[in-house]
Amino acid sequence: MALGHARQQCVLAALLIDAGRPVPAGRLLHRVWDDRVPYRGRDTLYAQLSRLRRGLEPHGVRLVRRSDGYTLDLGEAAVDLHRFRRLIAWARETADDRSALPLFKEALGPWQGEPLAGLDSPWLDDVREQLRDEQWAAELDRADALLHAGRHGECLPALSARAERHPLDERVAGQFMLALFRSGRAANALAHYQRVRGQLAEELGVDPGAPVQQLHQRVLTGDPVLARPAPQPAPRTGADVPTPRQLSAFPRWFTGRDQQLAELDKALDLSDQPGGSVVISAIGGIDGIGKTCLVLHWAHQNLDRFPDGQLYVDLRGFDPSGEPPVAPAVAVRGFLDALGVASQSVPPDVQAQVGPDHDRCCSPGRVLA
Repeated sequence: MALGHARQQCVLAALLIDAGRPVPAGRLLHRVWDDRVPYRGRDTLYAQLSRLRRGLEPHGVRLVRRSDGYTLDLGEAAVDLHRFRRLIAWARETADDRSALPLFKEALGPWQGEPLAGLDSPWLDDVREQLRDEQWAAELDRADALLHAGRHGECLPALSARAERHPLDERVAGQFMLALFRSGRAANALAHYQRVRGQLAEELGVDPGAPVQQLHQRVLTGDPVLARPAPQPAPRTGADVPTPRQLSAFPRWFTGRDQQLAELDKALDLSDQPGGSVVISAIGGIDGIGKTCLVLHWAHQNLDRFPDGQLYVDLRGFDPSGEPPVAPAVAVRGFLDALGVASQSVPPDVQAQVGPDHDRCCSPGRVLA
């Protein structure tokens, strides 16, 4: 789609950074123009927002104006930056490096060239620098995971290039030395240490830090433990998983609804009979008639019949605060975490998380959801 001139693209970028959250007009003005706001700047901004709205609507993206600002009605999963951050967070939470590697790969895959290329404002310059730092940290974390998983040969070319471009980065130096040592090139690892040591002394007047010095000593002595990948932790067992207790508080003021409560009791009684199947009950009706109170009242009365726990999520379908609805990925991930599914077992794609193949890593028993 045509995004208009550079300043209009800056407005779009300023909204995408906070996709799904309101951005006040004053903040947009600062992000796009800083202290160089043009004469009648708000009128200029409103005109550009109007053009953006018309350009985005054919693609199913709504630009909504609310009392607290302008919101791109767009799920975070649709924005590469937010998907990157979510995947990286999951990868870093994952104890098993082999399981984290696909997350790192998927997160870093969309990075192509300069972030926010061609756009210019002091705020965007700061964001661009922050994004470079985030990408760099993710690349180094991925290299650590590759090394821990024993895939040193796979990351060696990239580490060689990074060590050349960033000769004073001691983390890169340590990763490169370790990859060289595990590839049977201990002499090259020792030589690289001397180069890094010399450059640090010449340019900064310091010696390498303790981690790199200790790695050098272990390479020098041919430490056999250093040659082996780090052991991976055992998967979590059912005994390690706490019982989920997500149910909201008992509604203080509740009366009536005897017929509906009886229907819910009947549905549960049917599932208790021999050969009975799991019954999913849905309660419908217009907003504000007490559906949530009914469900919470009945659930608290029947907690003893769900010994394996309770799951609850407020999807914010009609939130008076104006907050956007909870994304499916957020709701599903909250359930999986509550059920004790190990992070390394959770696939990044929402469809895979709710698919039948994922049932094998999640057997909650009788849970009220």
